[in-house]
Amino acid sequence: MAVTRDIVEAHLRPRRVMARLLRMGQREDRVLAMLMGGCIILFMSQWPYRARQAHFTGETLTDYIQHDAVGLIFVLPLLAYGVAALLRLISRIFGAKADYYSARLAMFWALLASSPALVLAGMVKGFIGLGAANSIVGALWLLVFLWVLGNSLIEAEQ
Repeated sequence: MAVTRDIVEAHLRPRRVMARLLRMGQREDRVLAMLMGGCIILFMSQWPYRARQAHFTGETLTDYIQHDAVGLIFVLPLLAYGVAALLRLISRIFGAKADYYSARLAMFWALLASSPALVLAGMVKGFIGLGAANSIVGALWLLVFLWVLGNSLIEAEQ
Protein backbone atom coordinates (compact mmCIF):
# COMPACT_ATOMS: atom_id res chain seq x y z
CA MET A 1 0.00 0.00 0.00
CA ALA A 2 1.20 3.53 -0.73
CA VAL A 3 2.68 5.47 2.16
CA THR A 4 0.20 8.31 1.60
CA ARG A 5 -2.72 5.92 2.08
CA ASP A 6 -1.04 4.54 5.18
CA ILE A 7 -0.65 8.06 6.57
CA VAL A 8 -4.35 8.79 6.07
CA GLU A 9 -5.35 5.43 7.55
CA ALA A 10 -2.99 5.89 10.52
CA HIS A 11 -5.06 8.82 11.72
CA LEU A 12 -8.14 6.61 11.97
CA ARG A 13 -6.79 3.10 12.55
CA PRO A 14 -3.13 3.31 13.61
CA ARG A 15 -3.01 -0.25 14.94
CA ARG A 16 -4.00 -1.73 11.59
CA VAL A 17 -1.26 0.19 9.81
CA MET A 18 1.34 -0.78 12.43
CA ALA A 19 0.32 -4.44 12.16
CA ARG A 20 0.79 -4.23 8.40
CA LEU A 21 4.22 -2.64 8.83
CA LEU A 22 5.27 -5.32 11.33
CA ARG A 23 4.13 -8.11 8.98
CA MET A 24 6.51 -6.77 6.33
CA GLY A 25 9.41 -7.99 8.44
CA GLN A 26 12.34 -6.25 10.05
CA ARG A 27 13.86 -3.93 7.50
CA GLU A 28 16.09 -1.22 8.89
CA ASP A 29 16.22 0.56 5.53
CA ARG A 30 12.44 1.07 5.63
CA VAL A 31 12.61 2.47 9.16
CA LEU A 32 15.46 4.81 8.22
CA ALA A 33 13.50 5.98 5.17
CA MET A 34 10.51 6.78 7.41
CA LEU A 35 12.73 8.75 9.77
CA MET A 36 14.47 10.66 7.00
CA GLY A 37 11.15 11.36 5.27
CA GLY A 38 9.72 12.76 8.50
CA CYS A 39 12.83 14.87 9.11
CA ILE A 40 12.80 16.27 5.57
CA ILE A 41 9.12 17.16 5.86
CA LEU A 42 9.83 18.79 9.23
CA PHE A 43 12.70 20.71 7.63
CA MET A 44 10.54 21.91 4.75
CA SER A 45 7.65 22.83 7.02
CA GLN A 46 9.89 25.41 8.68
CA TRP A 47 10.49 27.35 5.45
CA PRO A 48 7.47 29.70 5.65
CA TYR A 49 8.44 30.76 9.17
CA ARG A 50 12.09 31.16 8.22
CA ALA A 51 11.07 33.35 5.26
CA ARG A 52 9.00 35.46 7.64
CA GLN A 53 11.95 35.76 10.04
CA ALA A 54 14.34 36.71 7.26
CA HIS A 55 11.93 39.36 5.99
CA PHE A 56 11.46 40.99 9.39
CA THR A 57 15.09 40.82 10.52
CA GLY A 58 16.72 41.65 7.20
CA GLU A 59 19.00 38.61 7.36
CA THR A 60 19.38 36.16 4.49
CA LEU A 61 17.01 33.23 4.22
CA THR A 62 19.82 30.82 3.39
CA ASP A 63 21.40 31.31 6.81
CA TYR A 64 18.24 30.15 8.53
CA ILE A 65 17.72 27.24 6.14
CA GLN A 66 21.32 26.06 6.46
CA HIS A 67 21.07 25.95 10.24
CA ASP A 68 17.77 24.08 10.04
CA ALA A 69 19.27 21.61 7.56
CA VAL A 70 22.10 20.74 9.89
CA GLY A 71 19.81 20.36 12.86
CA LEU A 72 16.83 18.64 11.31
CA ILE A 73 18.41 16.48 8.62
CA PHE A 74 21.74 15.52 10.17
CA VAL A 75 21.45 15.79 13.97
CA LEU A 76 17.78 14.97 14.61
CA PRO A 77 17.94 11.46 13.06
CA LEU A 78 20.82 10.57 15.38
CA LEU A 79 18.92 11.89 18.38
CA ALA A 80 15.77 10.05 17.24
CA TYR A 81 17.56 6.69 17.41
CA GLY A 82 18.60 7.50 20.97
CA VAL A 83 15.09 8.58 21.95
CA ALA A 84 13.62 5.41 20.42
CA ALA A 85 16.06 3.29 22.45
CA LEU A 86 15.14 5.25 25.57
CA LEU A 87 11.46 4.72 24.77
CA ARG A 88 12.11 0.98 24.55
CA LEU A 89 13.90 0.96 27.91
CA ILE A 90 11.06 2.89 29.55
CA SER A 91 8.46 0.54 28.07
CA ARG A 92 10.45 -2.42 29.40
CA ILE A 93 9.96 -1.03 32.93
CA PHE A 94 6.20 -1.36 32.37
CA GLY A 95 6.55 -4.97 31.25
CA ALA A 96 6.67 -4.52 27.49
CA LYS A 97 8.16 -7.36 25.50
CA ALA A 98 8.63 -5.73 22.10
CA ASP A 99 12.13 -5.30 20.75
CA TYR A 100 14.12 -2.20 19.84
CA TYR A 101 13.13 -2.48 16.20
CA SER A 102 9.44 -2.18 17.11
CA ALA A 103 10.12 0.92 19.19
CA ARG A 104 12.06 2.53 16.33
CA LEU A 105 9.37 1.60 13.83
CA ALA A 106 6.59 2.97 16.06
CA MET A 107 8.36 6.24 16.76
CA PHE A 108 9.60 6.93 13.24
CA TRP A 109 6.26 5.93 11.75
CA ALA A 110 4.47 8.27 14.17
CA LEU A 111 6.70 11.13 13.01
CA LEU A 112 5.98 10.40 9.35
CA ALA A 113 2.25 9.80 9.92
CA SER A 114 1.88 13.11 11.75
CA SER A 115 3.64 15.02 8.98
CA PRO A 116 0.45 16.60 7.53
CA ALA A 117 -0.09 18.28 10.90
CA LEU A 118 3.58 19.36 10.84
CA VAL A 119 3.08 21.02 7.47
CA LEU A 120 -0.05 22.76 8.73
CA ALA A 121 1.81 23.93 11.83
CA GLY A 122 4.62 25.32 9.69
CA MET A 123 2.19 27.18 7.47
CA VAL A 124 0.33 28.67 10.42
CA LYS A 125 3.62 29.69 12.03
CA GLY A 126 4.83 31.24 8.79
CA PHE A 127 1.71 33.04 7.64
CA ILE A 128 0.06 33.99 10.94
CA GLY A 129 3.09 34.02 13.23
CA LEU A 130 3.61 32.96 16.79
CA GLY A 131 0.53 33.07 18.96
CA ALA A 132 -2.60 31.18 19.92
CA ALA A 133 -3.20 29.68 16.46
CA ASN A 134 0.34 28.35 16.35
CA SER A 135 -0.06 26.82 19.81
CA ILE A 136 -3.35 25.16 18.89
CA VAL A 137 -1.98 23.63 15.70
CA GLY A 138 1.19 22.56 17.52
CA ALA A 139 -0.95 20.85 20.15
CA LEU A 140 -2.91 19.16 17.35
CA TRP A 141 0.35 17.83 15.89
CA LEU A 142 1.42 16.55 19.30
CA LEU A 143 -1.90 14.78 19.80
CA VAL A 144 -1.69 13.10 16.39
CA PHE A 145 1.91 12.06 17.05
CA LEU A 146 1.10 10.62 20.48
CA TRP A 147 -2.06 8.91 19.17
CA VAL A 148 -0.15 7.09 16.44
CA LEU A 149 2.85 6.37 18.68
CA GLY A 150 0.79 4.99 21.56
CA ASN A 151 -1.35 2.77 19.38
CA SER A 152 1.66 1.58 17.41
CA LEU A 153 3.48 0.60 20.59
CA ILE A 154 0.41 -1.26 21.84
CA GLU A 155 0.15 -3.13 18.53
CA ALA A 156 3.85 -4.01 18.65
CA GLU A 157 3.24 -5.73 21.97
CA GLN A 158 0.67 -8.13 20.54
